[in-house]
Amino acid sequence: MTVAVFAFYLFAISAVAAGLMVVLSRNPVHSVLWLILAFLSSAGLFVLLGAEFVAMLLVIVYVGAVAVLFLFVVMMLDVDFAELKGEMARAMPLGLLVGVVILMQLGIAFGAWETAGAAPGLRAAVTPEGVSNTAALGALIYDRYILLFQLAGLILLVAMVGAIVLTLRHRKDVKRQDVLAQMWRDPAKAMELVDVKPGQGL
Repeated sequence: MTVAVFAFYLFAISAVAAGLMVVLSRNPVHSVLWLILAFLSSAGLFVLLGAEFVAMLLVIVYVGAVAVLFLFVVMMLDVDFAELKGEMARAMPLGLLVGVVILMQLGIAFGAWETAGAAPGLRAAVTPEGVSNTAALGALIYDRYILLFQLAGLILLVAMVGAIVLTLRHRKDVKRQDVLAQMWRDPAKAMELVDVKPGQGL
């Protein structure tokens, strides 16, 4: 067994086990930690495939931003685990049905899976001779599919602005900063000089 084959089995088993633990863990913090392990294992598989750029994106974006954000949100929220368990028990039949349907779909997909003989040659033809994977991917995104790439970024921007607008709530009991009121205030009314004598408090 070569080192590449051993690394593939190691990353594959780790990714599958971490994915299962994400679903089966009862503690949300542990689920996020297992999710980070699944992302790292998937990045290792991408490195073995020769897609170093995608692997680094997976580590930087998902592990460094999304998973850490999930972890902070889960740890900062006051989660009622008893209520979560009750909701999970109530939705268990529907979840089992969805799981069985997904397993059936995977069985059908892998049962009809056939590897084409020309697949290795087609994968090798994607990257020209003497051009790295990252350079070829950058030329493809920013040259051939630049319009679709920019439209995808615009859609994500609109979705982010929409999420902020929908979740923005103005509560009466929360003190908010009024910049204009601070700029327009009269220093003579805002400040008061008090002559405090020695031994006397305010």
